[in-house]
Amino acid sequence: MKLLGTPLRLTAYGCESVTNRQFVGTDLEHLDLLYLPPAVSLLIDEPPIASREFLEDDNRGAVSPEPVAELDGREFYLSIKGVGSAIDPYSSKPLDNRYAAELVSDPAIRARFERPTVEGSERLITGELWLRGSPYGGQGLENATAALGVSERADLTSIGGFLIAPVVKICYFPAALEERLRQVYWYRRYPGRFVQELRLVPSNIRVYFHARNTIGNDIRHLFDLFGVTTNARALRFEVNFLRSTVPMLTLYARTLTRGRVPGTYRGLDFQDVWLDKDAVVAPDGAVYFVDLEGIEEVPLDSGAAREKVEDQVYRSLYEFMFAYEQIETERARRFGALGSRRGHFGDILREALREDPFVRLEERTHGLEMLVRNKSQEESLYFRFPAVDW
Repeated sequence: MKLLGTPLRLTAYGCESVTNRQFVGTDLEHLDLLYLPPAVSLLIDEPPIASREFLEDDNRGAVSPEPVAELDGREFYLSIKGVGSAIDPYSSKPLDNRYAAELVSDPAIRARFERPTVEGSERLITGELWLRGSPYGGQGLENATAALGVSERADLTSIGGFLIAPVVKICYFPAALEERLRQVYWYRRYPGRFVQELRLVPSNIRVYFHARNTIGNDIRHLFDLFGVTTNARALRFEVNFLRSTVPMLTLYARTLTRGRVPGTYRGLDFQDVWLDKDAVVAPDGAVYFVDLEGIEEVPLDSGAAREKVEDQVYRSLYEFMFAYEQIETERARRFGALGSRRGHFGDILREALREDPFVRLEERTHGLEMLVRNKSQEESLYFRFPAVDW
């Protein structure tokens, strides 16, 4: 499948990199490149290796329109985090090389920005400190390293059923380019290393935010794009959606291990990342978490650990149900309703969780309950949640 979006041409340069140890020696070594927008290319001394067309993806990202790899029987596309932003962070003014020339005080750097550029230069990586660990428009080493660490915990694309878009490489900017970009700032400079995070994604379709087409704003287009042309395919789409998003509500439990101190536990938790904007949808309905820099291992005592298990369910429950409702509404519109709303949801959930090792669906007279277990089989931390009431 070819992805759709706004074209973005980037220039490729050689670079030093760190590779996800699970991908060392694979045929993805050709991805060992920096991809820079035209305005940033004005600051680099090395000759380019190639020019390549991508699609705009989120504020500072790009994605290849054609697949570059196959993992677990699924096509994946190259996603690059840190290719520059097109808008001034403090206004709606376009961010291009001419504007950058106004921001820098070094005359030599200003002269580089004043050179003529090609069409499409309204995108820049800056030295402005942004979101704690990144420069505005770019990606910082600290955040990229955190994302790589989560990726290396996975069985390629899964951590106990929690699907991820794996980080394949971290590509470093040349030192000279870093120092020149650090001069482009408004108030405070980003002090760390500039990098790009190269990821593999199954699509550029987010759940609700940060994309032109999402489950939330254009489900009809998504059914057409993904070839959901029969009721059987629509039902499989729903099952895959629930099978992959329930793990996003139960990640701490799925990764829970006992700490060195008795009565303490460790597990993965979300920090400033969310299901609605930081996950993408594959053509069969499976959802993959993309922005892994906001996932970290958190140590907690037993009381706090149980609270965390419960909190994660409620943290993303609305996004989970909102997206499901859009999918089911479109399925019913195209192919007809299948019984009551709650009854159909229960049927799909039963199928989705039939082989889930951590979440068991149990029948009750009043409805269905999810029993959330954990990796350490610590029964005192099990949590029951009302999946649907009859």
